[in-house]
Amino acid sequence: MTRMNRELLLLIPVATWLAGCGQGPAPARAPAAIPVAVSTVTAANDSWPSLYEATGTVRAQTSVIIAARIPGYVREVKVRTGDHVREGQPLVTLDTPDLDVNSKHAEAAREEIRADLPAADSAIAAARANVELAQVTFNRMQELFRKKSISNQEFDEATARLRAAQAANDMARAKRAQLDFRLATAEQDVRSAGVTSGFAAVVAPFAGLVVARSVEPGSLATPGTPLMTLERDGAYRLEASVDESHWGAIRVGQPVSVTLDGAGQALAARLSEIVSAVDAASRAYTVKIDLPAAASLRSGMFGHAEFQLGTREVLTLPAAAVAARGQLQSVFVVDSGIARTRQITTGEKARDRVEVLSGLTQGEQVILPVPPGLSDGAAVEVRR
Repeated sequence: MTRMNRELLLLIPVATWLAGCGQGPAPARAPAAIPVAVSTVTAANDSWPSLYEATGTVRAQTSVIIAARIPGYVREVKVRTGDHVREGQPLVTLDTPDLDVNSKHAEAAREEIRADLPAADSAIAAARANVELAQVTFNRMQELFRKKSISNQEFDEATARLRAAQAANDMARAKRAQLDFRLATAEQDVRSAGVTSGFAAVVAPFAGLVVARSVEPGSLATPGTPLMTLERDGAYRLEASVDESHWGAIRVGQPVSVTLDGAGQALAARLSEIVSAVDAASRAYTVKIDLPAAASLRSGMFGHAEFQLGTREVLTLPAAAVAARGQLQSVFVVDSGIARTRQITTGEKARDRVEVLSGLTQGEQVILPVPPGLSDGAAVEVRR
């Protein structure tokens, strides 16, 4: 045996011993994870209303532009924009001195005619008395004439006196009738002057809200020139544009849910009018929705009208089962005893449920409520 062989034989036991010293004890097997107890809900189809939303603007049902009926300088403006006024309340007063003069002239002319009435009545009474006297005299002379007791000349004179008295009586009555006509005309002139003078006070035609004012004291008001704009209280509607593809699906009398920006609550309204013309540029037509009376309503407010156009079948979940992180939405589903995160896309919400557009199929089990700290891949146990 050579020297080299003897050295190798000595090294083998040493190497074996060193190898044995380098190995540790066998590793222990990790204990199995305890499943997390969870409850689930089932993704299921549901019959949901098919809704269409249109946008529009609040308008007053009754809105008028207040203008003067007669020309004149504005003496006083009694209201401001935003004021509530009652029916008949003065809004603007005009300075109309010419009208005041005309009214006084008409009254003076009437009083002058009234002053002539007693004299005319006295003339009629005197004329009637003369007629009666002439008639008695004529009757007597006629009887004497038949008896040949008077001459023809005397009888003719009695006849002439009777006719003259009758003519005077007719003239007195005609003058009285003329005075009556002049008095009626004067009365009409006084009333007309009073009505025209009344136009100097511009009043509210109904109770409402002053939404615009374009006149100041000292301005010249002319007929037809706007002084202010008035809207009737408690009568507003939403005028919304509806796509022409929904023509026929929306009808007069249909209930509508209206939400106004800034109002903070939905209003139960009703469709009152459909404008039959379709706008060629927008391919939409206008509908008018009567709104319930509310103190917060103002013309120009922006609103949304929601129309129900039947029902449709959709996949839904309780909204509480959906977790949102930024633009991403997800749920935990149970897959063979394991919690799996599933990205989903949601649609409309109704009450406490949400429409699922993608990411889930009908019948899948979704964890609700989600236990704190639950992570993707965790073992779970569904408990009923």
